[in-house]
Amino acid sequence: MDLLAPRGLWMLGLLAPLVVLYILKIRRQRRKIASTWLWSVAQRDLMARSPFKKLVAQIPLLLQAVVLAALAVALARPATRGRELVGDHVALIIDTSASMTALSAPGAETTRLDLAKRAASELLQSLTPGSDAMIIEAAHEAKLASALDRDRRRLAAAVERIGAADVEGDLAAAVALAVDRLKQLGGSRRIVVVTDGYLARSEPLSASLPLEVLTVGAPVDNAAIVRVDVRSGSDAVAKREQVQAFLVVANFGKGPRDLFVTMRQEGASDVLASRRVLVQPGEKLPVVLTFHPSPGDYRKGLLLDIAPHDAMPVDDTAYARVPAGEKLPVFMAAAANRTASPWLERALVSDPMAEVRAGSLAALTAAQGVAIDAFVVVEGVCPDNVPGGDLLVVDPPPGRCLGTLVGRTLEQPVITSWETADPRLRFLTLDGVHVAKAHALEPEGPTQQLIRTQEGAIATDISTPTRAGTMIGFDVGETDWPLKASFVLFVRNLLEQARAHRAHGMSGPGRSGEPLRVSLPITASEVEVETPDGSKSKVPVRNGLLVLPEVERAGLYHLAWQGPQAGSMVVPANLGSEAESNVGEPTPITKADSTVTVTEADTRAQAHVEWTWVLALLALAFVLGDVWYLTRTPRAPALAAVAQPRPPERA
Repeated sequence: MDLLAPRGLWMLGLLAPLVVLYILKIRRQRRKIASTWLWSVAQRDLMARSPFKKLVAQIPLLLQAVVLAALAVALARPATRGRELVGDHVALIIDTSASMTALSAPGAETTRLDLAKRAASELLQSLTPGSDAMIIEAAHEAKLASALDRDRRRLAAAVERIGAADVEGDLAAAVALAVDRLKQLGGSRRIVVVTDGYLARSEPLSASLPLEVLTVGAPVDNAAIVRVDVRSGSDAVAKREQVQAFLVVANFGKGPRDLFVTMRQEGASDVLASRRVLVQPGEKLPVVLTFHPSPGDYRKGLLLDIAPHDAMPVDDTAYARVPAGEKLPVFMAAAANRTASPWLERALVSDPMAEVRAGSLAALTAAQGVAIDAFVVVEGVCPDNVPGGDLLVVDPPPGRCLGTLVGRTLEQPVITSWETADPRLRFLTLDGVHVAKAHALEPEGPTQQLIRTQEGAIATDISTPTRAGTMIGFDVGETDWPLKASFVLFVRNLLEQARAHRAHGMSGPGRSGEPLRVSLPITASEVEVETPDGSKSKVPVRNGLLVLPEVERAGLYHLAWQGPQAGSMVVPANLGSEAESNVGEPTPITKADSTVTVTEADTRAQAHVEWTWVLALLALAFVLGDVWYLTRTPRAPALAAVAQPRPPERA
């Protein structure tokens, strides 16, 4: 029940004058009488000093007070808001994607999620008696916020706890979850979706149950950072290492936007680089910001921001990480009975962006001086738990090695084919390469074969979820491959792949709403994760791979671990969704069948029933009752019958 015109309650103030009229003494005229014995009460009133008398409850007073109260409430226009939500079991789905954090209208102070929660609360109040409801959050993954419940207060509390996430929404998954929960129940069932209509996935909504979609919010102008990438490069003028940030700024508004794009380091107020740009409506403008890093800047978090902020602040800031450095560290180790291959070392040193360092196998296994993202080359041996980043194993001994079986020796094998689609073998040919002898390699699957001969594979892929690995079953010194340009190209491809993994990790830059996979040292068993909102938790690491499921917040995630290779890392996660940032025009909600209806939440809320006429009729009835009471003719009291004398008894 709502009051559409609450100002009408001012009429309740007339109750005070009404009461005053009933407690004021009546001013009587003076008359001469023969005796005051019969007028003792009136004499006491005339002798009293107070102008008021004791309030006595009278029927006219009560009738007139009820009339004033009914008229006051009638002027306030009482009404029951919203149509009745019919259904024994109702699933209420609330869109919690990133677009719900935008303002509900230009210049408004409320967000679209605020309107959605308000509409959901009104729907819960309009449930029919005896029905129950469940609350489902529709973010990147559907999540049950409250199971089926009849308690309106618990359901309202569950709605109030709901918050929007920095992710792309998926209404279809939430509808599927609701159908799965409701189809097991009997009685009438219904699904209601509250969304802003700005959908990242535009597939038609369909359900085997009645589905009603309520939309909230109005179009607003918005500018966003939709792409970001940070690389390490060189300044051609200053001849220094340079960090280069590449951004794409999009304007989804109806007018041009004059923006300042800035870059600063996490926790610092100084701006590293800035640029002023003018972005036209519907334009996507690339922006490049650069700065020269100092040794202490490597692997630090970066914040890239556009100002002034607008109706959707979540996409006005992007997050990145300063690359570990322009030069890739390379560590070479060989078995105790052999020295490092000079051919490999020469090819590695030829890359000016590589820092090659040779060490013993003991130093490698103890992780002494080996960076966590170094490119590691091992010859003639297959050690377990090799530290570092990407791995190259050359001429391993027979036996099981990193998932591949190193088998018999092949004499004069002839190369027949190689995987040209693999990035390690791109832009090169192995025609004319002669191998004196090699070990046959049997990987776990045929897709892992890189270089094949008539007798079997002699080069395989030994990558794991945490690192890229390559195994060569022969000593390059026993071939004429180093004398050909394809050998240098092969080594360069390995270094470029390792450099890319070093810059972003095995899974690349993280996106909010998706699992975050981070490659860590194989010796790490547990990692402390600090999220952008400051909360901390312990997450186990398996085989050097950390997986954070469903990262819901965009920002910088801080990781710290202990062990022989203890360290810390900053991992960025961004929204990066044009569909969620484009809040200027809603995506048309397509209906798969006639069971789906789409209406505006305000339209449904305004479908109220006013009860003013009922109160007006009630007030009129009490007025008529008051008039009848004051004008009625009092009935004369009935006289008691005179008792007749009892006749005497006769004998």
